[in-house]
Amino acid sequence: MTNTNEHKTSKGTGIRQLLDIMSKLRDPESGCPWDLEQDFSTIAPYTIEEAYEVADAIHHGRMDELKDELGDLLFQVVFQAQMAAEQGEFEFGDVVEAVCDKMVRRHPHVFAGAEVEDAEAQTEAWEHVKARERDARGAESLLDDVPRGMAELQRSVKLQNRASRVGFDWGSPEPVLDKFAEEALEMRDAMQSGNIEEMEDELGDLLFVVTNLARQLKIDPAKALRRANAKFELRFRSVEEAAGSREALENMGLVEMESLWQQVKMRHREEDA
Repeated sequence: MTNTNEHKTSKGTGIRQLLDIMSKLRDPESGCPWDLEQDFSTIAPYTIEEAYEVADAIHHGRMDELKDELGDLLFQVVFQAQMAAEQGEFEFGDVVEAVCDKMVRRHPHVFAGAEVEDAEAQTEAWEHVKARERDARGAESLLDDVPRGMAELQRSVKLQNRASRVGFDWGSPEPVLDKFAEEALEMRDAMQSGNIEEMEDELGDLLFVVTNLARQLKIDPAKALRRANAKFELRFRSVEEAAGSREALENMGLVEMESLWQQVKMRHREEDA
């Protein structure tokens, strides 16, 4: 029987013990069957999921959960480094060395005596350094290394930011709103056609313009959508409560439900005032 305290970590030796645990989990003779079955493609969705759980803990201000979720995310890094080491590609130490080198290289104002005026100027300098790194790797396009696995809202903003560096940008929110109105008309035409592919295409254009508007306003579109989702959830739960039961809600017509929604909406606004 395994001693449950065998892998109790201390703050000084935790990372070494974590690496040892990962190695044992992947041991071909005595490791965990599930861990042994994994490869980079099967682990990637878990890595993304853990990152979202970190963000959720931050959103709710739950520091104990954040500690645990950061550990889970770190474990994903260790897991992938272990698989890479098994293939003779690189080890965890190489990952650490690479990120240390990158942070020093991208912060010359901290480590090399360079001067920077403010956070905005630092962001601009950071992007210039990253651009030089892409050129050194032989990138053919400004868009080459925008990750395909990013959440699409964030990827949309990143694509637009890259194009903006060469002046391919509106430069202010007003023309983006005009473009949204144009795309909304095209969406209406697509809906009238009944063609699913055309509707999907036009809906994508609408969403792309919305992310561009968010970028012009310096708003994170994912954060804005999270707020809208949270608002809807809160209000709909209040509608359910006001209805008295799910059965009562199901038997209501849309007009009656809309009336409840407006009452809830008004009450929440008064409470927030």
